[in-house]
Amino acid sequence: MVTYRSPREWELMREAGRVVARILAEGREAAVPGVVTAELDALAGRILKECGATSPFLHYKPVWAPFPYPANICVSVNEVVVHGIPGRRVLEDGDLVTIDAGAKLGGYCGDAAVSFVVGTQDAASTRLVETTRRALENAIAAAVPGNRMGDVASAVERTARDAGYGIADGSGGHGIGTEMHEDPPVPNTGRAGRGMPLREGLTIAIEPLVTESGRDETWQMPDGWAVATVDGSRAVHFEHTVAVTGDGPVVLTAP
Repeated sequence: MVTYRSPREWELMREAGRVVARILAEGREAAVPGVVTAELDALAGRILKECGATSPFLHYKPVWAPFPYPANICVSVNEVVVHGIPGRRVLEDGDLVTIDAGAKLGGYCGDAAVSFVVGTQDAASTRLVETTRRALENAIAAAVPGNRMGDVASAVERTARDAGYGIADGSGGHGIGTEMHEDPPVPNTGRAGRGMPLREGLTIAIEPLVTESGRDETWQMPDGWAVATVDGSRAVHFEHTVAVTGDGPVVLTAP
């Protein structure tokens, strides 16, 4: 069931979104060569505590998961598309990293992700990151009353495919509000003009997951959570929580 949120609820989600934005900003700054990914999770935990928020990721257990998620954030490196568990992995110069973070504050959630290169950047990494960021921006621009979910999905797919990239199989975003994952699903592939009509008050997490090789296939890694590209190619993930309003889309997880 899709729940439509009021302007007051958007404000409450915006407060949670500011916590998420801080986690992503400080996590990105801390992610330098030699840092262990668990340190980024500890940093997120400190920020959540300081803000009086909790992580909707920690202890989350969907039906397909072998055990509850054990961390505050996801840290996915290089070929890991999504759901990378922070641990003992040491970040190296040139690694392509995604931090995916959530916060629950005052009963409402925010969810966002950012990808970036650790240390030395190169042209291929920059192009992949910027294309995926643009896919998110184009999808957000399509999230207006009167459009359909297919317009959002098509914006992601068209941006990635036109650049020669793939889109992780079955990937997409979700509704969000008092829970991190709510209806409706927000696919990353689809046809413009098709799907659920977008109405004012809809709050969704839009999240392109783009693969560098152009292949869409992924596989479940042995830990039961992380998903990686089948060919070992790199992947990028951006995400924002967005409210559909009569004045246009409003990003609720902006700094």
